[in-house]
Amino acid sequence: MRRYGAIIFDLDGTLVHSAPDLHAAANVALTALGRASLDLETVTSFVGNGVGKLIERCLQATGPCSPDIQVTALAIFMDSYNANITTLTRPYPGVVACLTRLHESDIAMGICTNKPSGAADAVCDGLDLTRYFDAIVGAEDGQPKKPDPTPLMNTIAQLEMQGKKILYVGDSTVDHATALNAGVDFRLFSGGYLNAAVPDLRTAQVFDHWSEFCSS
Repeated sequence: MRRYGAIIFDLDGTLVHSAPDLHAAANVALTALGRASLDLETVTSFVGNGVGKLIERCLQATGPCSPDIQVTALAIFMDSYNANITTLTRPYPGVVACLTRLHESDIAMGICTNKPSGAADAVCDGLDLTRYFDAIVGAEDGQPKKPDPTPLMNTIAQLEMQGKKILYVGDSTVDHATALNAGVDFRLFSGGYLNAAVPDLRTAQVFDHWSEFCSS
């Protein structure tokens, strides 16, 4: 990993298994609107393009989805999620040991996620991960989201690593496309929410466990 100036990670489905908390909050919103609940597998399949898209997909799966309903559902979801943001969310096995090793090697590290910035900070704080990162870039209202390269380029700028060789690590087609659009190397964590079985990702370099990534 020393060949890279910085390593930047996606958050949900890459460093942390957050789907159970996202699932619980989504069902709180659906229940409040008189909708049927969705199972964990279904909600997990909706993760990756930000919470607005997550809620839109949940609504479309359970009935009509108008802009007004989506605004209401998103507000209920965020209230519930923010109150329980690390109730069930945990780092994947091997993540903490890997981050510790990389940090001790003085490799610059950042996070680039479609999760809202406040929520990304709260997850990292709640799981004691913030100390490993020099930049945590989340989604902001009105700003481009992945796979647009802007958030990743902003992360690189915050790390002051423009012009250096960068590695982006994620678990999805969105992350893969983001790396391609930004012109940086990519590694795929197969234990996340959208893995190498997806045709678009068959050419990606894949690792199955964080101990494998850290020793590469």
